[in-house]
Amino acid sequence: MFSDPLVIAIFGMLLMFGLIFLHVPIGISLTLTGVLGCALYIGWDPAFSLIEIEASNVISNDSLALVSIFLVMASFARAADLSTDIYRLAFALVGHWRGGLAMATVAACGGFGAICGSSVATTAAMGKIAIPEMLKRNYSPSFAAGVVASSGTLGILIPPSSLMILYAVLTEQFILALFAAALLPGLLTIAYYFIAVYAYVKVSPGSAPPAEKLSWAERWAIIRSTWRVVLTAGVVSGGLYTGVFTVNETASIGAATTLFFAIERNRITLKQFFDCLLDAASSTCLIFVIVIGAHIFAYFITLTQLPAELVGFITDAQLRPLVVIFWLMVMYLILGSIFDTVASMVITLPFVFPLITGMGYDPIWWGVVMVIVMEIGMITPPIGINVFVLNSVASELSLSQIYKGITPFFCADLLRLATIILIPAISLWLPHAIGYKF
Repeated sequence: MFSDPLVIAIFGMLLMFGLIFLHVPIGISLTLTGVLGCALYIGWDPAFSLIEIEASNVISNDSLALVSIFLVMASFARAADLSTDIYRLAFALVGHWRGGLAMATVAACGGFGAICGSSVATTAAMGKIAIPEMLKRNYSPSFAAGVVASSGTLGILIPPSSLMILYAVLTEQFILALFAAALLPGLLTIAYYFIAVYAYVKVSPGSAPPAEKLSWAERWAIIRSTWRVVLTAGVVSGGLYTGVFTVNETASIGAATTLFFAIERNRITLKQFFDCLLDAASSTCLIFVIVIGAHIFAYFITLTQLPAELVGFITDAQLRPLVVIFWLMVMYLILGSIFDTVASMVITLPFVFPLITGMGYDPIWWGVVMVIVMEIGMITPPIGINVFVLNSVASELSLSQIYKGITPFFCADLLRLATIILIPAISLWLPHAIGYKF
């Protein structure tokens, strides 16, 4: 039985999932499964040598170095309290509308996501700022929770995104093309969330009373006082998309800029500086271990010919490509509700990516679709990591309140996902217009 490559592949995946459910770290689970599977094909010595080879390749990968730099930038941005600046700016512009505070939160999450590139960090930071403000202004607790938990997912879509960088490394795609492809879908997400807020407050106006309207003098004062975050976003996004800086230079300048503002505002001590570096280093090491394991596991899956068999099965079954995409979306929603986004990506790419490209789909477009559906998974029951992150920073909100609050945004997410799938040009137009070759 074990001489059949497909049987070996299936047992390998079952072993991997079993180890993960036993709380073995994901990177270790991938590595153990990959080495054991490869040993059945090429022997133990070559299988063990894969650990050394892949570790060397990952550590020397320039693109993965970006992850650590962006993580450092996110740590310094939190220390500089730039999330508060973003929220104040958004509130000054739209906070006086009915549901305006919720819209300000959506916009602020998008802005902070563009700086830190992490959904968990965005949800935690904005949860501490926005939830008290909305509750103080008599917003429904469940609606306030739903806004933050859902909008926090923008952190992994709005460039720069650490998950996009990881996808680019694992699939050998051009990082800037992925960033450009995610920009319009990110703005579309904000628009859809605005519509969801507007529709919800129309049905339940008592859930989101309008805040006080600021005078233009007060608005300009807030705009002038939030110049730091505007400058940071301009340096990161403007330098990246105009080609003034390379991706590595953009990440480094962004980290230096956020550090400067943290020092300039007296928000960081020497101890906090090293704590920021330590936090970024520990997250980077975790990601590197996962990527090493993912490469070894992908090598094992390739040896079993599972990706080719899947493509052949779908071709012979004459399944419509959209039907295949639909079931993949269901799979990712389930995985996203159980695992974190990095785990969902690295354990599925070895067989999903060849399947997608084998059907003729654009890998850049698929990267955007994958990130979007994994975003949705972050707020999907029974787990949804953003829900638990928000519950930990806003303990006055129960899990049931948060799950109830995400309902309108979950519907908006499904509509957005369908839009991106059915109209790939939304993702691909900007990279082609800028002239990125991929």
